[in-house]
Amino acid sequence: MHQALPQVVEFSPLREYSQDHSINGLDEMLQPRHAARHDLDSEELGSTALTAFFNITQRWGLSAEEERTLLGAPPRSTFFKWKSERAAKLSADTVERISYVMGIYKGLRILLPTAEAAHAWVRKPNTAYGFAGKSALERMLGGRVVDLADVRRYLDAERG
Repeated sequence: MHQALPQVVEFSPLREYSQDHSINGLDEMLQPRHAARHDLDSEELGSTALTAFFNITQRWGLSAEEERTLLGAPPRSTFFKWKSERAAKLSADTVERISYVMGIYKGLRILLPTAEAAHAWVRKPNTAYGFAGKSALERMLGGRVVDLADVRRYLDAERG
């Protein structure tokens, strides 16, 4: 059974630009920053990302093994160190995974009327294309980054 998400009309400043307008500085914004590589290695980023991740997964009621799978199946000792200390230099893959989880969380909070509904949605069966009757959590637990990305894309599409 497909649990339809309510349609939300969202203001997008980019829609306000016509073909006659340009966005100053867009080319510079799209260029890679050389410092970005260093930022991915920072322990501060790791700490912030892990804190956000574990706060979200607590609200979703995930087990340690489910959390570990979403993070890319790090060794158990590493995972439990991350969970207890919330400080680590994370790989780009782990940061990307956490980013998708955060985007999924945000999308659900925008689309659904209450926090409780948003938190429960991840476990509900979904017959939408790509879910085949499975819940979003089951899809995300496939273990691949693309599984997280697919759920995120679905929610982004529902937002319009």
